[in-house]
Amino acid sequence: MSLEHSLERTVFIAAGRATVFRFFTDSERFAAWWGAGSRIDARPGGAVHIRFVNGVVVTGQVVELEPDRRIVFTYGYEGEGKPIPPGGSLVTVTLAEEARGTRLHLRHDLPSASLRDEHVQGWRYQLALFASVAAADQHGGLDARVDAFLGAWAETEASARRAALGAVAADGLVFHDRFSCTAGLDDLAAHIGAAQVHMPGLRLERDGAVRQCQGVALADWVAKGPDGAVRGRGVNVIELAPDGRFAAVTGFWA
Repeated sequence: MSLEHSLERTVFIAAGRATVFRFFTDSERFAAWWGAGSRIDARPGGAVHIRFVNGVVVTGQVVELEPDRRIVFTYGYEGEGKPIPPGGSLVTVTLAEEARGTRLHLRHDLPSASLRDEHVQGWRYQLALFASVAAADQHGGLDARVDAFLGAWAETEASARRAALGAVAADGLVFHDRFSCTAGLDDLAAHIGAAQVHMPGLRLERDGAVRQCQGVALADWVAKGPDGAVRGRGVNVIELAPDGRFAAVTGFWA
């Protein structure tokens, strides 16, 4: 069968390349973005089995595999009357490492222009889902890291405050809110110390679970006075670096 018609799509994933590639070598992760029951035998000649949530089944074989960089596999549908038989098309996925994550390029070679066009929206959706689950895998444990970041605002000892920030945020962290415009952890640590002079005893606490999508997190918080009374509320928008540390934080007071 001639495969002269190609669908191509490129997406950015807020996760390291090794993390992204594990979703093509670990069947549990593979199923996380395709559907329960999906699996892959990540070696040339290994079986690819995809079970979509609507029950549609795709099968194929791994053709090429370059760890952390590239995977090629055949792709076709099981069952009578399906548009592409098993082995009837070819998918090539290439990964390129970037400063803030991974650039994924997909090419799906198909036998006709109409089949190519029919798969555009499917890949648009499936790669968005993939980018989301890969980023969530990379950035697990966000609640604890947000707690540490918020806790640093109540730390009165300068070196301990700087160390607490450095444990969860990149050295070049940019932090903005209504009262702050800082660049780098040293600047933020000094700013927090100055803020404590004007708001002694104020502490920030997370309010609910952190939400994360595609490497950006939302963390609701409350500001409490020394007596425990709530003095304010807000939300932090957090941009995550590939290693999970905070690259930028913008705070909004309610």
